[in-house]
Amino acid sequence: MQRRQFLKASAATMAALSAPSVLRAATDRLRVGTYGGYFQESFDEYIYPDFTAATGIEIESIAEPTGEAWLVQLSQAARAGQAPADVSMMAQLARIKGERSGLWAPLDDSAMGNLSNLPDHFVHRYEDGGLYGTGAVSWYITLVTNTDAYPDAPGSWTALWDPANADKLGLMSMATNSFLLEITATTHFGGTEILTTDDGVLQVMDKLAEVKPNVRLWYRDEGQFQQALETGEIPMGQYYHDVTGLAASQGKPVRSTFPEEGAVLDSGSWVVSKASKAIEPAQVFIDYMAQAEIQSKLSRFVGTAPTVPRELTDLTDEEFAAVSSDATPILPMSEIYVDRGDWINQMWSERITG
Repeated sequence: MQRRQFLKASAATMAALSAPSVLRAATDRLRVGTYGGYFQESFDEYIYPDFTAATGIEIESIAEPTGEAWLVQLSQAARAGQAPADVSMMAQLARIKGERSGLWAPLDDSAMGNLSNLPDHFVHRYEDGGLYGTGAVSWYITLVTNTDAYPDAPGSWTALWDPANADKLGLMSMATNSFLLEITATTHFGGTEILTTDDGVLQVMDKLAEVKPNVRLWYRDEGQFQQALETGEIPMGQYYHDVTGLAASQGKPVRSTFPEEGAVLDSGSWVVSKASKAIEPAQVFIDYMAQAEIQSKLSRFVGTAPTVPRELTDLTDEEFAAVSSDATPILPMSEIYVDRGDWINQMWSERITG
Protein backbone atom coordinates (compact mmCIF):
# COMPACT_ATOMS: atom_id res chain seq x y z
CA MET A 1 0.00 0.00 0.00
CA GLN A 2 3.01 2.31 -0.19
CA ARG A 3 1.62 3.56 -3.49
CA ARG A 4 -0.63 5.85 -1.47
CA GLN A 5 2.38 7.90 -0.47
CA PHE A 6 1.78 9.55 -3.83
CA LEU A 7 -1.57 10.81 -2.59
CA LYS A 8 -0.27 12.50 0.54
CA ALA A 9 0.35 15.91 -0.97
CA SER A 10 -3.18 16.21 -2.34
CA ALA A 11 -4.86 14.76 0.73
CA ALA A 12 -3.15 17.21 3.04
CA THR A 13 -4.82 20.12 1.30
CA MET A 14 -8.36 18.91 2.02
CA ALA A 15 -10.53 20.15 4.89
CA ALA A 16 -12.08 17.57 7.20
CA LEU A 17 -15.78 16.76 6.98
CA SER A 18 -17.95 16.55 10.06
CA ALA A 19 -18.92 13.00 11.05
CA PRO A 20 -22.53 11.93 11.49
CA SER A 21 -23.77 10.79 14.86
CA VAL A 22 -24.00 7.06 15.56
CA LEU A 23 -25.03 4.98 18.53
CA ARG A 24 -22.45 4.75 21.30
CA ALA A 25 -21.06 1.38 22.32
CA ALA A 26 -20.89 0.17 25.89
CA THR A 27 -17.08 -0.04 25.89
CA ASP A 28 -14.83 2.87 25.05
CA ARG A 29 -11.64 1.52 23.47
CA LEU A 30 -10.95 -0.27 20.20
CA ARG A 31 -7.73 -1.37 18.50
CA VAL A 32 -7.93 -0.95 14.72
CA GLY A 33 -5.29 -2.22 12.31
CA THR A 34 -4.81 -0.68 8.87
CA TYR A 35 -2.15 -0.88 6.20
CA GLY A 36 0.83 1.10 7.47
CA GLY A 37 2.32 4.29 6.10
CA TYR A 38 0.00 6.75 4.40
CA PHE A 39 -3.11 4.66 5.00
CA GLN A 40 -2.59 4.65 8.75
CA GLU A 41 -1.64 8.34 8.80
CA SER A 42 -4.81 9.25 6.91
CA PHE A 43 -7.08 7.25 9.21
CA ASP A 44 -5.32 8.73 12.26
CA GLU A 45 -5.92 12.25 10.97
CA TYR A 46 -9.25 12.14 9.16
CA ILE A 47 -11.27 9.19 10.47
CA TYR A 48 -10.51 8.21 14.06
CA PRO A 49 -10.95 11.62 15.76
CA ASP A 50 -14.40 12.13 14.27
CA PHE A 51 -15.35 8.53 15.06
CA THR A 52 -14.38 9.05 18.69
CA ALA A 53 -16.27 12.35 18.83
CA ALA A 54 -19.39 10.64 17.47
CA THR A 55 -19.26 7.45 19.56
CA GLY A 56 -17.06 8.02 22.59
CA ILE A 57 -14.93 5.04 21.53
CA GLU A 58 -11.20 5.72 21.65
CA ILE A 59 -9.13 4.20 18.83
CA GLU A 60 -5.71 2.65 19.29
CA SER A 61 -4.20 2.76 15.81
CA ILE A 62 -2.20 -0.33 14.77
CA ALA A 63 0.10 -0.51 11.73
CA GLU A 64 -0.21 -3.90 10.05
CA PRO A 65 2.80 -5.59 8.41
CA THR A 66 2.64 -6.23 4.68
CA GLY A 67 1.58 -9.40 2.89
CA GLU A 68 0.01 -12.20 4.93
CA ALA A 69 2.28 -11.68 7.94
CA TRP A 70 -0.58 -10.00 9.80
CA LEU A 71 -2.86 -12.99 9.19
CA VAL A 72 -0.19 -15.26 10.69
CA GLN A 73 0.16 -13.00 13.73
CA LEU A 74 -3.59 -12.84 14.27
CA SER A 75 -3.94 -16.61 13.92
CA GLN A 76 -1.13 -17.38 16.36
CA ALA A 77 -2.41 -14.85 18.87
CA ALA A 78 -5.98 -16.14 18.62
CA ARG A 79 -4.81 -19.62 19.56
CA ALA A 80 -3.51 -18.05 22.76
CA GLY A 81 -6.79 -16.20 23.28
CA GLN A 82 -5.33 -12.81 22.39
CA ALA A 83 -5.94 -10.22 19.65
CA PRO A 84 -3.16 -7.82 18.54
CA ALA A 85 -6.00 -5.76 17.06
CA ASP A 86 -9.76 -6.02 17.38
CA VAL A 87 -10.61 -4.83 13.86
CA SER A 88 -8.22 -5.37 10.96
CA MET A 89 -8.15 -4.25 7.34
CA MET A 90 -7.34 -7.38 5.36
CA ALA A 91 -6.53 -8.04 1.72
CA GLN A 92 -8.89 -10.49 0.04
CA LEU A 93 -6.65 -13.59 0.02
CA ALA A 94 -5.90 -13.17 3.72
CA ARG A 95 -9.59 -12.52 4.45
CA ILE A 96 -10.63 -15.73 2.73
CA LYS A 97 -7.91 -17.79 4.44
CA GLY A 98 -9.09 -16.41 7.77
CA GLU A 99 -12.65 -17.30 6.85
CA ARG A 100 -11.65 -20.87 6.02
CA SER A 101 -9.93 -21.27 9.40
CA GLY A 102 -12.78 -19.64 11.34
CA LEU A 103 -10.53 -16.83 12.54
CA TRP A 104 -13.08 -14.03 12.19
CA ALA A 105 -15.66 -13.34 14.86
CA PRO A 106 -19.32 -13.56 13.82
CA LEU A 107 -21.03 -10.17 13.72
CA ASP A 108 -24.62 -9.14 14.41
CA ASP A 109 -26.40 -7.92 11.28
CA SER A 110 -29.15 -6.32 13.33
CA ALA A 111 -26.65 -4.04 15.07
CA MET A 112 -25.28 -2.72 11.77
CA GLY A 113 -27.92 -0.69 9.98
CA ASN A 114 -25.59 0.62 7.27
CA LEU A 115 -24.92 -2.82 5.77
CA SER A 116 -27.71 -2.13 3.30
CA ASN A 117 -25.51 0.55 1.72
CA LEU A 118 -23.00 -2.05 0.54
CA PRO A 119 -23.23 -4.19 -2.61
CA ASP A 120 -23.19 -7.95 -2.07
CA HIS A 121 -19.51 -8.37 -2.95
CA PHE A 122 -18.64 -6.11 -0.01
CA VAL A 123 -20.66 -8.12 2.53
CA HIS A 124 -18.72 -11.20 3.69
CA ARG A 125 -20.44 -14.22 5.22
CA TYR A 126 -19.56 -17.70 6.39
CA GLU A 127 -21.13 -20.65 4.58
CA ASP A 128 -23.92 -20.73 7.15
CA GLY A 129 -24.82 -17.13 6.24
CA GLY A 130 -23.30 -15.55 9.32
CA LEU A 131 -21.78 -12.13 8.77
CA TYR A 132 -18.07 -11.71 9.55
CA GLY A 133 -16.85 -8.68 7.58
CA THR A 134 -17.44 -5.88 5.10
CA GLY A 135 -15.60 -4.01 2.38
CA ALA A 136 -13.40 -1.31 3.90
CA VAL A 137 -11.71 0.48 1.01
CA SER A 138 -11.35 -0.19 -2.70
CA TRP A 139 -9.27 0.98 -5.64
CA TYR A 140 -9.04 0.46 -9.39
CA ILE A 141 -6.33 -0.92 -11.64
CA THR A 142 -6.73 0.54 -15.11
CA LEU A 143 -5.06 0.78 -18.50
CA VAL A 144 -2.53 3.62 -18.34
CA THR A 145 -0.61 5.38 -21.10
CA ASN A 146 1.91 8.14 -21.65
CA THR A 147 0.04 10.91 -23.47
CA ASP A 148 3.09 11.95 -25.50
CA ALA A 149 3.47 8.43 -26.88
CA TYR A 150 -0.29 7.87 -27.22
CA PRO A 151 -2.15 11.09 -28.05
CA ASP A 152 -5.38 9.06 -28.25
CA ALA A 153 -6.31 6.88 -25.32
CA PRO A 154 -6.80 3.16 -26.06
CA GLY A 155 -10.31 2.12 -25.13
CA SER A 156 -9.87 -1.61 -24.60
CA TRP A 157 -7.62 -4.08 -22.82
CA THR A 158 -7.06 -5.60 -26.28
CA ALA A 159 -4.36 -2.94 -26.68
CA LEU A 160 -2.13 -5.18 -24.56
CA TRP A 161 -2.16 -7.76 -27.37
CA ASP A 162 -1.74 -5.30 -30.26
CA PRO A 163 1.51 -6.03 -32.16
CA ALA A 164 1.94 -2.26 -32.57
CA ASN A 165 2.74 -2.15 -28.84
CA ALA A 166 5.72 -4.50 -28.96
CA ASP A 167 8.21 -3.87 -26.13
CA LYS A 168 6.07 -1.04 -24.72
CA LEU A 169 4.17 -2.57 -21.78
CA GLY A 170 4.69 -2.57 -18.04
CA LEU A 171 2.59 -5.23 -16.29
CA MET A 172 2.46 -6.41 -12.69
CA SER A 173 4.51 -9.54 -12.23
CA MET A 174 2.30 -11.70 -10.00
CA ALA A 175 -0.92 -13.51 -10.81
CA THR A 176 -2.33 -12.63 -7.40
CA ASN A 177 -1.96 -8.85 -7.66
CA SER A 178 -2.03 -8.15 -11.40
CA PHE A 179 -5.38 -9.85 -12.00
CA LEU A 180 -4.26 -10.33 -15.59
CA LEU A 181 -6.03 -13.70 -15.63
CA GLU A 182 -9.31 -11.93 -14.85
CA ILE A 183 -8.55 -9.21 -17.43
CA THR A 184 -7.75 -11.79 -20.11
CA ALA A 185 -10.79 -13.93 -19.29
CA THR A 186 -13.12 -10.92 -19.44
CA THR A 187 -11.57 -9.54 -22.63
CA HIS A 188 -11.27 -12.76 -24.63
CA PHE A 189 -13.54 -15.37 -23.00
CA GLY A 190 -16.66 -13.43 -22.09
CA GLY A 191 -16.06 -13.32 -18.35
CA THR A 192 -14.20 -14.85 -15.44
CA GLU A 193 -16.27 -18.02 -15.15
CA ILE A 194 -13.70 -19.86 -17.27
CA LEU A 195 -11.23 -19.51 -14.39
CA THR A 196 -13.22 -21.89 -12.20
CA THR A 197 -11.53 -24.95 -13.78
CA ASP A 198 -7.88 -25.87 -14.24
CA ASP A 199 -8.34 -26.32 -17.99
CA GLY A 200 -9.93 -22.90 -18.15
CA VAL A 201 -7.06 -21.28 -16.26
CA LEU A 202 -4.58 -22.84 -18.69
CA GLN A 203 -6.59 -21.62 -21.70
CA VAL A 204 -6.54 -18.11 -20.28
CA MET A 205 -2.81 -18.33 -19.54
CA ASP A 206 -2.12 -19.42 -23.11
CA LYS A 207 -3.98 -16.37 -24.37
CA LEU A 208 -2.21 -14.10 -21.90
CA ALA A 209 1.15 -15.51 -22.97
CA GLU A 210 0.55 -13.87 -26.34
CA VAL A 211 1.27 -10.48 -24.76
CA LYS A 212 4.84 -11.45 -23.84
CA PRO A 213 6.47 -9.87 -26.94
CA ASN A 214 4.83 -6.59 -25.94
CA VAL A 215 6.04 -6.63 -22.31
CA ARG A 216 9.15 -4.64 -21.53
CA LEU A 217 8.84 -4.89 -17.74
CA TRP A 218 7.13 -7.30 -15.38
CA TYR A 219 7.21 -5.09 -12.32
CA ARG A 220 6.96 -5.44 -8.56
CA ASP A 221 8.32 -1.97 -7.81
CA GLU A 222 5.43 0.40 -8.47
CA GLY A 223 7.64 3.47 -8.32
CA GLN A 224 9.91 2.05 -11.02
CA PHE A 225 7.02 1.61 -13.41
CA GLN A 226 5.48 4.99 -12.62
CA GLN A 227 8.75 6.75 -13.39
CA ALA A 228 9.14 4.82 -16.65
CA LEU A 229 5.54 5.65 -17.61
CA GLU A 230 6.04 9.35 -16.93
CA THR A 231 9.25 9.53 -18.97
CA GLY A 232 7.77 7.49 -21.82
CA GLU A 233 10.37 4.75 -21.47
CA ILE A 234 7.50 2.30 -20.91
CA PRO A 235 4.50 4.15 -22.35
CA MET A 236 1.67 1.70 -21.63
CA GLY A 237 0.65 -0.74 -18.94
CA GLN A 238 -1.59 -1.38 -15.96
CA TYR A 239 -1.49 0.78 -12.85
CA TYR A 240 -3.57 2.39 -10.15
CA HIS A 241 -6.20 4.84 -11.34
CA ASP A 242 -5.93 7.25 -8.42
CA VAL A 243 -2.13 7.48 -8.44
CA THR A 244 -2.07 8.00 -12.21
CA GLY A 245 -4.72 10.69 -11.95
CA LEU A 246 -2.75 12.49 -9.26
CA ALA A 247 0.38 12.40 -11.42
CA ALA A 248 -1.61 13.81 -14.34
CA SER A 249 -2.94 16.62 -12.14
CA GLN A 250 0.66 17.51 -11.36
CA GLY A 251 1.44 17.94 -15.06
CA LYS A 252 2.87 14.51 -15.84
CA PRO A 253 2.09 13.23 -19.37
CA VAL A 254 0.05 10.24 -18.20
CA ARG A 255 -3.58 9.15 -18.29
CA SER A 256 -5.73 6.44 -16.78
CA THR A 257 -8.42 4.80 -18.92
CA PHE A 258 -11.30 2.58 -17.81
CA PRO A 259 -11.38 0.04 -20.67
CA GLU A 260 -14.69 -0.92 -22.23
CA GLU A 261 -14.40 -4.39 -20.64
CA GLY A 262 -14.07 -2.79 -17.18
CA ALA A 263 -11.21 -1.97 -14.84
CA VAL A 264 -10.16 -4.22 -11.96
CA LEU A 265 -11.71 -3.31 -8.61
CA ASP A 266 -9.48 -4.52 -5.76
CA SER A 267 -10.22 -3.93 -2.09
CA GLY A 268 -9.46 -4.43 1.57
CA SER A 269 -12.03 -5.61 4.11
CA TRP A 270 -12.84 -5.10 7.78
CA VAL A 271 -12.78 -8.24 9.91
CA VAL A 272 -12.69 -8.87 13.67
CA SER A 273 -10.47 -11.41 15.41
CA LYS A 274 -12.44 -14.14 17.20
CA ALA A 275 -10.19 -13.46 20.22
CA SER A 276 -11.35 -9.85 20.48
CA LYS A 277 -13.16 -8.82 23.66
CA ALA A 278 -14.55 -5.72 21.95
CA ILE A 279 -17.12 -7.11 19.51
CA GLU A 280 -19.73 -4.43 20.22
CA PRO A 281 -17.46 -1.41 19.55
CA ALA A 282 -16.01 -3.26 16.57
CA GLN A 283 -19.49 -3.51 15.09
CA VAL A 284 -20.08 0.18 15.76
CA PHE A 285 -16.85 1.00 13.93
CA ILE A 286 -17.53 -1.23 10.91
CA ASP A 287 -21.08 0.11 10.64
CA TYR A 288 -19.78 3.68 10.91
CA MET A 289 -17.35 3.05 8.04
CA ALA A 290 -20.20 1.81 5.81
CA GLN A 291 -21.90 5.20 5.90
CA ALA A 292 -22.00 7.05 2.60
CA GLU A 293 -20.65 10.20 4.28
CA ILE A 294 -17.58 8.32 5.53
CA GLN A 295 -16.97 6.65 2.19
CA SER A 296 -17.12 10.09 0.56
CA LYS A 297 -14.58 11.32 3.09
CA LEU A 298 -12.25 8.41 2.31
CA SER A 299 -12.48 9.22 -1.41
CA ARG A 300 -11.51 12.83 -0.73
CA PHE A 301 -8.74 12.24 1.79
CA VAL A 302 -7.33 8.77 1.13
CA GLY A 303 -8.03 8.46 -2.59
CA THR A 304 -10.04 5.24 -2.37
CA ALA A 305 -13.12 4.39 -4.41
CA PRO A 306 -16.35 4.38 -2.37
CA THR A 307 -17.63 0.95 -1.37
CA VAL A 308 -21.20 2.26 -1.57
CA PRO A 309 -23.14 3.21 -4.73
CA ARG A 310 -22.29 6.60 -6.18
CA GLU A 311 -25.81 7.95 -5.72
CA LEU A 312 -25.51 7.60 -1.96
CA THR A 313 -22.41 9.81 -1.81
CA ASP A 314 -22.08 13.57 -2.11
CA LEU A 315 -19.03 13.34 -4.38
CA THR A 316 -18.94 15.75 -7.30
CA ASP A 317 -18.43 14.37 -10.81
CA GLU A 318 -14.79 15.44 -10.64
CA GLU A 319 -14.23 13.89 -7.21
CA PHE A 320 -15.86 10.62 -8.24
CA ALA A 321 -13.95 10.39 -11.52
CA ALA A 322 -10.69 10.87 -9.62
CA VAL A 323 -11.18 7.58 -7.77
CA SER A 324 -13.88 5.51 -9.45
CA SER A 325 -16.16 4.77 -12.41
CA ASP A 326 -19.81 3.94 -13.04
CA ALA A 327 -18.79 1.11 -15.40
CA THR A 328 -19.18 -2.50 -14.26
CA PRO A 329 -15.81 -3.55 -12.78
CA ILE A 330 -13.80 -6.73 -13.17
CA LEU A 331 -13.82 -8.38 -9.73
CA PRO A 332 -10.82 -10.47 -8.67
CA MET A 333 -11.38 -14.24 -8.41
CA SER A 334 -9.69 -14.35 -5.03
CA GLU A 335 -10.94 -17.85 -4.17
CA ILE A 336 -8.93 -19.49 -6.95
CA TYR A 337 -5.70 -18.11 -5.54
CA VAL A 338 -6.56 -19.56 -2.14
CA ASP A 339 -7.74 -22.94 -3.47
CA ARG A 340 -5.11 -23.42 -6.20
CA GLY A 341 -2.55 -20.72 -5.48
CA ASP A 342 0.58 -22.90 -5.57
CA TRP A 343 -0.39 -24.48 -8.87
CA ILE A 344 -1.41 -21.15 -10.44
CA ASN A 345 1.85 -19.53 -9.35
CA GLN A 346 3.85 -22.42 -10.80
CA MET A 347 2.02 -22.29 -14.12
CA TRP A 348 2.31 -18.49 -14.11
CA SER A 349 6.07 -18.69 -13.69
CA GLU A 350 6.40 -21.31 -16.43
CA ARG A 351 4.02 -19.83 -19.00
CA ILE A 352 3.90 -16.08 -18.36
CA THR A 353 6.88 -14.51 -16.62
CA GLY A 354 9.40 -17.33 -17.15
